[in-house]
Order: sequence, then structure tokens, then C-alpha cells
Amino acid sequence: MNLRWLLMAKRWAQNPPSMGRVKLVVGVIVVCLLIVGAEKLGLTPDWMTADRVRRIQ
Repeated sequence: MNLRWLLMAKRWAQNPPSMGRVKLVVGVIVVCLLIVGAEKLGLTPDWMTADRVRRIQ
């Protein structure tokens, strides 16, 4: 483990994020998981799917 990560962890333990920030991060993760789940189940509309583009060489 890098020394920089240990210093960041120490600072984060001394000054934890606010509950609002934690809720925001958890909300973003949940929305991302919902989008991925809908895509895996085939529930997304056509405009949300990415088309494969051939590379010009």
C-alpha cells in the first residue's frame, strides 16, 4: 500500500464525509446499477444502445 493512500485514509478518518455526501454517492451507485441491470435485461430503448462503429484504416 502506498504511503499517500495511508495519509488520505488518516485524513478521511479524522474528517469523515457528511451524511448528505454519503447519500449522494450511494444514490449515484444505485442509479448506475439500475441502468446496467436494465441494459442486461434488454429493457433499454434503442436510442440508449451504443452502435459499433467500424474504424477507417
